[in-house]
Amino acid sequence: MACQFVSESTDAACIATIRTLAADVVAKANSGHPGAPMGLAPAAHVLFTRQARTDLERFFNANPTNPKWFNRDRFVLSNGCALQYILLHLLGYRLSMDDLKAFRQIDSLTPGHPEANHTDGIEVTTGPLGQGFANGVGLAIAQTHLGAVYNRENFDLINNYTYVFTGDGCLMEGVSSEAASLAGHLKLGNLIVIYDDNHISIDGDTAVAFTENVEQRFLAYGWQVLRVDNGDDDLAAIHHAIATAREEKGKPTIICLRTTIGYGSKQQGTHGVHGSPLKADDIQALKSRSGFPPDQSFYVPKETYAAYQAVALRGAQLEAAWKLLFANYANVYPKEHAELTRRIAGKLPDGWEKCLPIYKPTDPAQASRKLSEITLSALYPVLPELLGGSADLTGSNLTRVKGSVDFQPPDTRLGDYRGRYIRYGVREHGMGAIANGLAAYGAIIPYVGTFLNFVSYAAGAVRLSALSKHQVIWVATHDSIGLGEDGPTHQPIETAAHLRAIPNLDFWRPADGNETSAAYLVALKSKTRPSVISLSRQNLPNLEGSTIERAARGGYVLYDVEGEDLTIVSSGSEVAIALEAASKLKAEGINVRIVSLPCWSVFDKQDEEYRLSVLRSGAPILSLEALSTLGWHKYSHEQFGLDGWGASGPYAKVYEKFGITGKNIASVSMRVIAFYKCQGPVVSPLVKAL
Repeated sequence: MACQFVSESTDAACIATIRTLAADVVAKANSGHPGAPMGLAPAAHVLFTRQARTDLERFFNANPTNPKWFNRDRFVLSNGCALQYILLHLLGYRLSMDDLKAFRQIDSLTPGHPEANHTDGIEVTTGPLGQGFANGVGLAIAQTHLGAVYNRENFDLINNYTYVFTGDGCLMEGVSSEAASLAGHLKLGNLIVIYDDNHISIDGDTAVAFTENVEQRFLAYGWQVLRVDNGDDDLAAIHHAIATAREEKGKPTIICLRTTIGYGSKQQGTHGVHGSPLKADDIQALKSRSGFPPDQSFYVPKETYAAYQAVALRGAQLEAAWKLLFANYANVYPKEHAELTRRIAGKLPDGWEKCLPIYKPTDPAQASRKLSEITLSALYPVLPELLGGSADLTGSNLTRVKGSVDFQPPDTRLGDYRGRYIRYGVREHGMGAIANGLAAYGAIIPYVGTFLNFVSYAAGAVRLSALSKHQVIWVATHDSIGLGEDGPTHQPIETAAHLRAIPNLDFWRPADGNETSAAYLVALKSKTRPSVISLSRQNLPNLEGSTIERAARGGYVLYDVEGEDLTIVSSGSEVAIALEAASKLKAEGINVRIVSLPCWSVFDKQDEEYRLSVLRSGAPILSLEALSTLGWHKYSHEQFGLDGWGASGPYAKVYEKFGITGKNIASVSMRVIAFYKCQGPVVSPLVKAL
């Protein structure tokens, strides 16, 4: 039974505490955004402290002493600012007052914007606007899916809500539109978004650029839309809106909360309080009006701590009750309990690697996108945590395993919530950010598909995936000029260089079946990094000398000779072309080694002795790839690739146009060999001072 709003004697002090701490935190750092937390303080207070029902359950249920309790409610501050740090401190998470004082300082637990896997209680990394909104959709999908898979009668194990605070800037970003549209289609009743409708962005009043009717927009998406006209101090209205949102099970809800940015400041309601610290006299006046000591910084009344500690205590009691329920579940559903326990722990089932396909050179040539489909089909029944999808390119990416069920609202008859395949539509950026939310939830390994070129649409989400250490796997097909007729608009010349430059991301470009299996092997073992697996449209032969074990090191000698005149290092579809060139040169008495380098970042982690044995001194090294040559200087003395856009035509003709054929690479190799014979001893490009 839902509870009615009851005013507490501590409400005013608690809200004032949030506002004054926001002012102090930003002022001490001399950097940050005080306005949003000051405007959102009442909504945050109601959400985190108020009772939802007559039992222990609150609107927001979590246990600060165990931030990873699996059935906790998830909170996302999409318009990332100091508000979340203040709430975490008051609730008793591992975030001290000294941590608040270290806001935006080197090596602190309170960086400029909230970062997942850095500060306890932060679910996803936010700050780049719109990303958190879309992450929230992913978190809500995860709960919906896992609840459908594991919940049983009398065992409502996974039933948490996802709450998102968002702002005008987030709703201007296209990624939020993509995610909101899909959330409405999927009828995610566990998703509640509170929109800080303060009409201010960095440039000033949103009247200069953002005048659409947000309420009508979200109604068109299929959301429930609620409105609170006075978000500054009408706690009862805020409470009623959240309670109403929780009652709606068939739609996500957005609460349009009209607030005054920087409420209580002399600059309230203006963009002057958006991204700059308040002046000292303004902070003192704010504290005086709140009944706080005006000359005391970081002041928290005892009653504020007491109110939030009571919330934390109830959270611990809720987790204890949940653990008892989960233990009883084990008695009735031992198989499901064991599987869910394994998934929550992030462990893969014993022996799963044995299902990876192994290939022989005599096996037929196939496109690596097809090899990826074969690998996914082998993994799918063994790894129930795999939750796939594609941005409207399922038939091209080959990401949907035969016989799988789509994740869809059951009443659509297109699938059900137990389904493990998401139809993302043409929403690459939204898909990437939603996948980050899926990974952040836990017990799920998301994989998503699109053309490699269109991963660029999702660059913001991919970057945050790497920063946040989310295990997201991108199946990126049609990965070079080899896609042919679609032409330069679709041929990703520069994309690999961009992705390879992102820290904590593995970019794989397998050359055959064994290397494709190796890419999935390492990607699935890499719990704290995303992977992009770049795959061909055209058929590739299975290569003599390739194995899963060797490819899993990121680079290896595919074809070896002693006393070589040249080494060609390559990746993906060009490795077979390098071998063809080596064969032609061998007929002329010229010895060429071939190195396959499917993943630079994994190769870079190998020990120095191994790396120098692969790319050794003694002869020049030529790189070959049907992409930009940017970055190959690290691994080669000379580079052959594309320095401009591709071309439209049958793929073999396109390769011929750009000289990426066995015959021409043999000719290029001769020029490289001749040049370096006059240069003296050749040292491996890996040998450097730094």
